[in-house]
Amino acid sequence: MEGAALAPTVPTLELRSSVTTLLAYCRMHRWGGYDPYDALNSELYQKTPLCRSRLCNIAFTQIMKRLPVNLRPALQIAPQQNAKGVALFLSAVVKLARVGVTTPDDCAPLVALLESLRSTEERYWCWGYSFPWQTRSHLVPRGAPNLVCTSFVANSLLDAYQFSGDVRYLEMAASAADYLREKLFWRAGDGTVGFSYPLPGIRVQVHNANFLGAALLCRVYRHTGQERYLEPALSAACYSARRQHEDGSWDYGELSTQRWVDNFHTGYNLCALRSIGEDAGTDEFEPALRRGYRFYREHFFRPDGAPKYFHNKCYPIDAHCVAQSLITLVTLQDLSDDGGRLSGEVCRWSMKHLRDRDGYFHYRIGPLFRNRISYMRWTQAWMLLALAVVLEGSTRGDDAAASPAAACAR
Repeated sequence: MEGAALAPTVPTLELRSSVTTLLAYCRMHRWGGYDPYDALNSELYQKTPLCRSRLCNIAFTQIMKRLPVNLRPALQIAPQQNAKGVALFLSAVVKLARVGVTTPDDCAPLVALLESLRSTEERYWCWGYSFPWQTRSHLVPRGAPNLVCTSFVANSLLDAYQFSGDVRYLEMAASAADYLREKLFWRAGDGTVGFSYPLPGIRVQVHNANFLGAALLCRVYRHTGQERYLEPALSAACYSARRQHEDGSWDYGELSTQRWVDNFHTGYNLCALRSIGEDAGTDEFEPALRRGYRFYREHFFRPDGAPKYFHNKCYPIDAHCVAQSLITLVTLQDLSDDGGRLSGEVCRWSMKHLRDRDGYFHYRIGPLFRNRISYMRWTQAWMLLALAVVLEGSTRGDDAAASPAAACAR
């Protein structure tokens, strides 16, 4: 996200007002709420024998994720504070403090919350989700540390460190990087390398996990000078970069069941490649980054600015994809020559079609109906961070007329 500084703009009153309203909404809910994947937190469901069935767990989670009616209170699913969601809020608050929407004092309570949400089964600082979740092969326990949660939390701590200079935040992030390096990094005899996800010991090649892990290790290397982070990071990044298709896309993973291409995971890959190149001081990944960014812009957006979920079909139009689209387009704005036009169109579309009159953002829009449920991690945290990225990038530029925020207001 360092590339956000390349976005020239001046924040508009409308965008700043939207950010302020969403921030107040999230604070009012104490940064916690429901999640599209929290079905297995149901106290009622856990009292049934169905909870011991892998297929029932997957089906129940998918039904709850898709229902446009929120049955969670009736199913005794309590709102939760999620470490990844809190991390996104912390990164957003740091960026908003730079543009005067929040204050430096707003960061410490969120860091304290992250400390309270850490996984206690490891000596390293690491984090997991606030709900158990069922994959095709494993039931991941609630709170079990994983690469994605830990990477987002550690990056938010590095954001706070760069803003405040508090070395304790850097030490926590370095411990998280050590968790990835010591417990999750693996290398097979055939040259395959990667980071285990979603549990230690699972050797499945998931490309966004590889890139996110590599980007965190490179960022910690930049701040600590410790070269032990570089070799595993660049090995994993090289492996996944080589798995990029000729057209610039990546499958989610290498298993036969992981052969899909979606918006926000591709966005993760691209932003991580930019971060790896900057922090490790290498241009090795620049061709993959440019090829992937060209594919991203050409396949993930409708002419009206609505971000598509998959490269080959539009629906559902999902707030998480909208947010990652804004972050990706602003971060990599220097690779395009449209002066922020596309990011402005995405921003304007999201304000018009996803924002509720109460200030929060709807979950998704399908071909037949709209799902208005407010999900704190998946939707509100991501949208607050995305709008903060647009605002921060806007204040650093020189050409306000071409900025994402200015385009958003048109």
